[in-house]
Amino acid sequence: MPTLVFISDTHTKHYEIDSQLKEIHQNHPDAILVHAGDISYRGRVWEVEEFIEWYASLPFKNKIMIAGNHDFLFEAEPDKYKEIIDRLGQDIIYLEDSGIELEGLKFWGSPVTPWFHNWAFNRVAEKINAHWNLIPNDINVLITHGPPYLTLDATKSGLRVGCRSLSEKIKDLTDLKIHVFGHIHEASGIVEKNGVTYINASILDLYYEVRNSPVILSI
Repeated sequence: MPTLVFISDTHTKHYEIDSQLKEIHQNHPDAILVHAGDISYRGRVWEVEEFIEWYASLPFKNKIMIAGNHDFLFEAEPDKYKEIIDRLGQDIIYLEDSGIELEGLKFWGSPVTPWFHNWAFNRVAEKINAHWNLIPNDINVLITHGPPYLTLDATKSGLRVGCRSLSEKIKDLTDLKIHVFGHIHEASGIVEKNGVTYINASILDLYYEVRNSPVILSI
């Protein structure tokens, strides 16, 4: 089975982990790279272009990404982000309530997070289940921008802000091995529950400084 490399919440500071990722690729040339959203600060065109050009330049054969709540362009102007990816990153796999199978693993990605001050891909409670219901029950790797409730979802104040309905949906995912997300920078880490490895892969800390390294996992 392949090696997976996870990052999230780089917010235009992706260049600061460039050398780490290239070294990881040297040691794991067949690894699949996954970014769990928030590539930008505000989803401006130049931010997206800069990230996509950089992400495409990385030597990993397979590079998956989703958007996050800061990445407004992906929700507001889908034709524009598609044009950017087609122009600068044709080998990038962008998932938005969609999936792909690679190296014998089934991936599913969604940028949706519970509503909070109307950021990108925010959904109120009564509408968010429509997105989770799209997730096939046989996926192996789930990529969401936000965490499930009570799993690596504590803010600095201790408030648990993960999605409750996502936690319920995960109970139905009988073949799930890994759930990766970001969003809550200060809750970065790895934990295993009921045979599933949960990863908050936020690279930046609460103060938007690079504090964490990419997570490498072989399954």
